[in-house]
Amino acid sequence: MLGLDFSFITPEAFSVLMEGMVISLKVAGTALVVGLIWGTALAMMRLSRFRMLSLFAAAYVNFFRSMPLAMLLLGFYLVVPQFLKSLPWVPQNTDTRLLSALIGFALFEAAYYAEIMRAGIQSVAKGQLSAAFALGMRPLQAMRLVVLPQAFRNMLPLLLTQLIVLFQDTSLVYIISLADFFTAAEGIGERDGRIEEMMLIAGAVYFIICFTASSLVKRLSGATKS
Repeated sequence: MLGLDFSFITPEAFSVLMEGMVISLKVAGTALVVGLIWGTALAMMRLSRFRMLSLFAAAYVNFFRSMPLAMLLLGFYLVVPQFLKSLPWVPQNTDTRLLSALIGFALFEAAYYAEIMRAGIQSVAKGQLSAAFALGMRPLQAMRLVVLPQAFRNMLPLLLTQLIVLFQDTSLVYIISLADFFTAAEGIGERDGRIEEMMLIAGAVYFIICFTASSLVKRLSGATKS
């Protein structure tokens, strides 16, 4: 027997874990939405005929994909609070740690979503764009109404796979002392002297969430191929 004891999971400890999960989901959700929107814009810039836009997008993607996420989070945590203090309309009680994590993750993930969406846009047959122009659509209209919907459909499994990786990476916010789910679990385990039990619980939760999402990705992959 391993001598494991889970009786220390009180309602108070469960509440702390749920608060940590909310932080993890908030970081992942914000990074998904903002990163996907900005990443799509970057993908369109990389495919643009305007060289300056293409070079900017390429430099952005290469820079963020070449930097460790932990280093970026720490860098944003050192810069963002100082920037916020210079803005008179920002409340003094703003959680700069959370805001730093939201900005850092969103900008970092945008670089990866940009490459996924670029591949998705290029996967759409050129005849689709020609047909849109023949119907009188402008380039931006054709991109928004014809190309992007098909690109999203083609890349949906990859987008969800990246979201799974993103959710796992949210545990890195411990670097800036932000109490996400993993950090909250570790804190409870150390406080009660039950770190092994808490790591088992945290691992089980991450496994269930990621395994469920992976199963969904497999189903969607089969659906998009059929």
